[in-house]
Amino acid sequence: MPNIQWPFLGFAVLAALCMIGMGVAIGEQSWIGAILSIVFLLAVMGFGFSYKAKMRRAGRL
Repeated sequence: MPNIQWPFLGFAVLAALCMIGMGVAIGEQSWIGAILSIVFLLAVMGFGFSYKAKMRRAGRL
């Protein structure tokens, strides 16, 4: 079994929590909460992709 890459697991969990938060906010009819969840989701995913690119350039992936 390959080693667990903890930073990427953390990014995935945060992104999943943002998606869950978006669903809950829509269910509660809180459009501000839904928009904030989308913004946080985009931020987490963008940071995760940039971190992956940085790791790939450094030769650690």
